[in-house]
Amino acid sequence: MYKTILKPLLFVLSPENAHLLTVILLKISIRLQGVKWLMKKCYSVENSKLNVRLWGLDFQNPVGLAAGFDKDGKYYNVMEHLGFGFVEIGTVTPLPQPGNEKPRLFRLPKDRALINRMGFNNDGVEAMVKRLRFRTKTKLIIGGNIGKNKLTPNENASEDYLRCFESLFEFCDYFVVNVSSPNTPGLRELQDKEPLTNLLITLMKKNNSYDTPKPILLKIAPDLTNDQLDDIIEIVGLSGIHGIVATNTTLDRSNIASDTTETGSGGLSGAPLKSRATEIIRYIHTKTSGQIPIIGVGGIENAADAIEKINAGASLIQIYTGLIYNGPGLIRDINKAIISL
Repeated sequence: MYKTILKPLLFVLSPENAHLLTVILLKISIRLQGVKWLMKKCYSVENSKLNVRLWGLDFQNPVGLAAGFDKDGKYYNVMEHLGFGFVEIGTVTPLPQPGNEKPRLFRLPKDRALINRMGFNNDGVEAMVKRLRFRTKTKLIIGGNIGKNKLTPNENASEDYLRCFESLFEFCDYFVVNVSSPNTPGLRELQDKEPLTNLLITLMKKNNSYDTPKPILLKIAPDLTNDQLDDIIEIVGLSGIHGIVATNTTLDRSNIASDTTETGSGGLSGAPLKSRATEIIRYIHTKTSGQIPIIGVGGIENAADAIEKINAGASLIQIYTGLIYNGPGLIRDINKAIISL
């Protein structure tokens, strides 16, 4: 139904308006018991073979929703009914910010890809906290993806990440430090060895001050060289963080067919990112003998793509662009394929 009816209708709208309509329809749907039951019947797969225990957390299945879809923690309850085992909300910043000027999200149908330069548009961490206070107890794992405000200089970035971390600590099951978005000026400079080491050590110091620390992961760019990946591996060891999310969007346009003259700058996601993301997962997994848990994300369009990332070394996987092009049946298909293994 998605590919034949909903997708053609949504693709008539601008990407941001299509996203808004989608979540509105989903929120309405779960209020109708019959539709809610049907959604769960169509998309959810329950089987103990899918269970993953990692960082002391019990994931009902290894398929997650990547950050960026639910920037403000408004829709995680809805997405649970589509069969996700976990949902990552954010990226959230301490203060609300509008993000970059529109248009800032573009479809590349020829490449089954998106380009975005959203710029961490969100309502701010306090608004997210207010929403998460009403979180009901379910089996859904929620991750908090945290960033810094655009106007915060890099030398003060740790303060922004700390504020988000402390504010959300009670409400999120794990955290992801986002220093790899290409859409906030200068943000990727925080991936350099010295500032990244200092940032992660600062966060882990605060984390370890709590009675029950939470898992902290680092989200990295696909545009890093192997030498830079070696630095990342070293920094993970030095700081004691718990894992890596590989990868964010890419600035590379070398393997796409679409003309991006009008879309301009931004991070590319979707099918063109698949191979590079998998290469990075495999590199880190091999280099560390599997000692660093990895959430694999980037270009997953079907069950085979997900299995490829798991075989490369990912403990969990996330989707976003693949969901837009293929619909929620993708979640079901991936989970069924994992069971069959």
